[in-house]
Order: sequence, then structure tokens, then C-alpha cells
Amino acid sequence: MERDVDVIVVGAGGCGLTAAIAAAEAGASVALLEKEERAGGNTWLSTGSVPAAGSRFQKEAGVQDSPEIMAADLLRKSGPHDAESTVELLARESASLVEWLVDDHQVDLRLITDYKHVGHSITRLHAPAARKGEFLVKDLVAAAERLGVEVVTGNPVAGLLIEDGAVVGVRVAGERSGEYELRAGAVVLAANGFGGNREMLRQWIPEIAEAQYFGAHGSTGEAIAWSEELGSQVGNMGAYQGYAAVAYPHGSIVSWTTVEMGACLLSPSGERMGDESVGYSAFAPVVSAVTEESWVVLDQRIRDYVLGNEEEFRDLVEMGGLAEAADEAAVARIIGADEATVAASLEEFAQAAQGNRPDPFGRTDFGFGPLGRPYYVVRSVPALFHTQGGVTVTDTAAVVHADGTTIPGLFAGGGVAAGVSGRDGADGYSSGNGLLTAIGLGRIAGLSAARTAGEE
Repeated sequence: MERDVDVIVVGAGGCGLTAAIAAAEAGASVALLEKEERAGGNTWLSTGSVPAAGSRFQKEAGVQDSPEIMAADLLRKSGPHDAESTVELLARESASLVEWLVDDHQVDLRLITDYKHVGHSITRLHAPAARKGEFLVKDLVAAAERLGVEVVTGNPVAGLLIEDGAVVGVRVAGERSGEYELRAGAVVLAANGFGGNREMLRQWIPEIAEAQYFGAHGSTGEAIAWSEELGSQVGNMGAYQGYAAVAYPHGSIVSWTTVEMGACLLSPSGERMGDESVGYSAFAPVVSAVTEESWVVLDQRIRDYVLGNEEEFRDLVEMGGLAEAADEAAVARIIGADEATVAASLEEFAQAAQGNRPDPFGRTDFGFGPLGRPYYVVRSVPALFHTQGGVTVTDTAAVVHADGTTIPGLFAGGGVAAGVSGRDGADGYSSGNGLLTAIGLGRIAGLSAARTAGEE
């Protein structure tokens, strides 16, 4: 078969970039196509955190971990779902994945030791020093370019080329790129999920379909649809990652480290809505069920701690996203709520944090303890970040038919593939799950695609 390149990768977020690096490193020629004008996708918008168990960075820090513990943690948080074998696969591969990126491709990932974050019993998140995904993207782009792979932006893939049931390339159609066909020995779908597609959201995740969407604009689900047209099996389509507190109108996340260190969230009436410690994703539908906006309340100790560790939070502070409140009455004025209600909510929260009485919502972890004056208040909104369902893949990231056979020449990872965050809802999401499937399956898909292309 005539081909233009060995491997085509559709989408240049974390998954696509990693797939391209892995394929090129294996000796394949790679075309990396991105429909937007910039690489990055949801990875750019993330904290860049990749969980890994048993990495040398953990060992150097005296942290004992294993793939078995990591898999157990993720499954405990997610509950039963359609991709449990992927959890075990990615947990096994995670340490070598992070070490490969750092040691072989100059990607800056460092073990986060000051918090474990949602779903993890052990410190295993590895992130850029600034804890901003844009730096991970820039490092991945540089690594790809060193291997001769260019990110071709503004080239949206419009469909797959199929011959005798096998995927043999793609059709590109864009305003700037024009229309053309590109043929290859294998195709990797790394175009993310369907968070930006209201129609698909209403079909699969109606509970979050009308929420504000803060993910990448290019996540519109077409890669999942192409696979379904070929008879692929899908899984975990009702799962998603929400975020309970996106600063409004600033648009950046209010770091959930604030909550882990002892902050709480208040509704417009000045009342708490639930146990915030369930996590930023699980708490998103809790907030959405009550209000379109809420307020994160923290204190100076928490503010200073997160300010010293997280660049995005520092940016939020510098933008004026935190309002200082000398006392409970000032908090009430900022919120526009009744002073007595706010005072009662914060007093009840303080008593629970001190251990004087049980928290009415069952929260037991209060970080630094009771909040102290002055308070700091951030106006925020609950949001959808990305979907966690997609096509079923094998341990080689090959896309699976409904009958269990694979679709020749087609591989997938990241948001296109069935994720590891449970079958439905937002509460199964552990920190880093999105990047684990993006980077982890991306590497596997790139290697598999290069191997397949080399066999022809």
C-alpha cells in the first residue's frame, strides 16, 4: 500500500504529543495533526500532574509505593467500571513512563510531596515545577521536534480512510488547510473527548450537559463518533471530570489544595453544601445541584501556603481574585448573604475542624484545622472540564469492535479511549486520571502504531 507517512496522530494534546514521540523514537515517520491553532488541548489547561507508582523520584523521597497500591486506590475511588484492565495496565507502566519522559526526553516532571490530592493514599503525582500543564506541553513539543516531528496546526481531520475494514489514513478538511487525504500504516486517535459537544453531553451525561465548560474547545467528540461508525465498543460514557470551583470571572481554577488545607465552600445564602473533601470533581455536581455560583472561604495561612507552591494560584491572587474579609460579617457582605447565616456556617465548620462536634456533612479532614481571621473569599462556579468515556482499547491501545476483535490500523488514547474514572458521574475521578490515560495510553499507542506500520 502506498503511504505518505508511517503513523498519523490526530490531536496534539498530551496524548498525541506522547504518541508522536514514542512512534518517532521507534523509527516511524509521523504526521501530527492538530485542528486548533496551538498544541496542548486539555493538557495545557491542567496542572500537568501525572500519577506514577514506584518511580525513582518517589524512592529518592523515601516514598514507598507500588502499581498494586495505585490500582487499588484508583479503583476504590472509581468503583467498578468498563476499563478496569486499563487501570492495572497504566499503574504498571506509570513509573517507567515518567522516568522515560524525564530521562530520555527532557520533560520536567517532579514529585509533588506537599499533598497527595484526590483519590491517592500516597504522594505519587509528578508535575512541572510550576504545576501548570502548559509547561508540560511545551516540553513535549520540544521533545517531538527533536525527533523531527512537527505539530501541524490548523489541520482538522474530517474522517478516516477505510479499505477492506482497515484504517489506512485520514481526510483533512479545514478553512486554512484545504481538503486533502493522508495515508499511513496506522492512525492514533488522540483528539480528546466530547466535553465541547452539547449534543453528545445531552446523550451521555445529561446531569452536566448545561454546565459551564472550561475544557479545550477542540474536544468535540468526533474521533469517538468515527470509531463508533466502524463498530467500536464504548465504555464509561457517563463519567466525567468536573471542577467545583473555577474562579469567576477570572476563569482559572481555585486550587483544591485550599480545600485540602481546610477551606470550605458557601452557597449564595451563606451555607455549606456538603463534604468538600470528596474532591474537586465529585463536589462539582453537589454545587451544581444547589447554585450556579459559590464562594470558597479560606484563611491567610492557607492562602500563603498555596501561594508559595502553585503558580496558577499566585496568578489568581495577583489578578485580584481573592477578597480579604476581616470577619464573618465581611464575608457575608462579599457574598451578599445574611450575616447570621454565614457566622453560623463558619462557626459550625470551626467546631468540626477543632473536633468539638461531628461535621454535619461527614467531613473529617480539615487540613491545617479551624479557619482563622482574616478570611479570604473567592467567587467561583462549578464546571465541566473533560469527559472520561470513550472507545474500548486493548493493552496495546488498539480500538476494539463490539465483538472483541480489533479494528486494523486504529489506536486510541486519552479522552478518545474509555477512561479510568468509573462508569458514571464525577465522583470516580482521582487527580491525574486524565493525564494518566493521555500520556500513558499515548506512549503505548505510539509504539503500537509504529510496530503495526513496520509490519506492512
